[in-house]
Amino acid sequence: MAPNRIIIDTDPGVDDILAMLLAFSAKLEELEVLMLSVTFGNVDVHSCLRNIITLFHFIEREQAWRRENGRPEGFETLKACKPIVAIGAEEPLAEQMMVADFFHGIDGLGGIHHSHPHLTPSETWKSLFRPTPQSTTPEEAAALREVQAQHLLFTPSQKPAHEEMLRILRESPPDTITIVAIGPLTNLAVAAATDPETFLRVKEVVVMGGAVEVPGNMTPGAEFNTYADSVAAARVFALTSPNPHTTMPPTLPGKGQLQAYPEKLSRRLKLKLFPLDITGRHLLPQSLFKSHTSTLSASPLTTWTTAFLTSTYQKVFSIRPEQDPNALGVELHDPLTIWYCLTSNSPSSGSGWRFVEEDIRVESSGQWTRGVCVVDRRGRATKEREGEVGGEVPGDTGNWLDRRCGNRIERCVGSPGVDVFAGLWLDRVFGEV
Repeated sequence: MAPNRIIIDTDPGVDDILAMLLAFSAKLEELEVLMLSVTFGNVDVHSCLRNIITLFHFIEREQAWRRENGRPEGFETLKACKPIVAIGAEEPLAEQMMVADFFHGIDGLGGIHHSHPHLTPSETWKSLFRPTPQSTTPEEAAALREVQAQHLLFTPSQKPAHEEMLRILRESPPDTITIVAIGPLTNLAVAAATDPETFLRVKEVVVMGGAVEVPGNMTPGAEFNTYADSVAAARVFALTSPNPHTTMPPTLPGKGQLQAYPEKLSRRLKLKLFPLDITGRHLLPQSLFKSHTSTLSASPLTTWTTAFLTSTYQKVFSIRPEQDPNALGVELHDPLTIWYCLTSNSPSSGSGWRFVEEDIRVESSGQWTRGVCVVDRRGRATKEREGEVGGEVPGDTGNWLDRRCGNRIERCVGSPGVDVFAGLWLDRVFGEV
């Protein structure tokens, strides 16, 4: 079985880190992680980048500890392919920037860079993402190469993330690359606007975002990722429509407008959506995490994950103090998308996933409804219409009932097992399988 080749677009964030740990602990035949595309989101983009570098730092330390203790090193995907790390969007396309540091902490990991400074790697890595000055001496260049050689698990890029994303898609056969988007969709929207036909070479886009039939976690109706850049989400969702112009967001005054898509595109985007409806049901209980790692206290990875998860469990309890402390759990929003990618190529292990196709649109201009996912629940059948595509039909404002219009989103409604995922994550990440 050929591995699923993926690009992870991410804004780490606690659950983003948990997702990447699962991805990097995959078997060689399951996943090949080609790139980490960094965006703003849970915190500012540079804090997100620091969390990614810290992740690699602790994977490297964990591998060394496992070798010393006669354990399998794990993280096979990183041995086979060093992912590119590239910096992307620093702010949303048009709206006011909002971050989720109220939950994830000022640094995205519960503030551990301040509370546990000994767990933060030296900041020499910053030079990896800056162009080498022309005035650099041979000695300075050699020192820079030495710094780069220390980071053996990834390849730093000085190009914008959307350019690297498009390059990988352009150089790969169509339908061989999956983009896993677990943050705001700004990088994807910029890539799609820059070169829509190259972007549409993607096999599918797997998105953690939105809330359809459950409350939001940012506003009563909106999930954070769609709220953080609703214009970007609406633009990416529009590519799933047979006629994208029918669901494109209105032009908003902003920091720079992206160009419209061509009227005719060669294909529709295949997009699988993992909203709060499904992700919020998959938990990593604190009691299970503690019991599983109790014999691994000397493990660097255990030390690091315990530090930021302890802070996260405390935050979860502070938000809902009425809950049973013994049932406390962190919702595995982003890791669920990786579980899908791990299993989607396997007829046996991937058989538990269930999806429904819906016309889901993202509100980008409402006073109270920024980032809300809107679905037509009137129960009226769509029809074949005549005349101009996207022309308003009396009684059908928004063209919800015209088959030529509307988005085609595959929403996840079922996984292989709500109760088994936390154990699977723990076993894989801490080297038990």
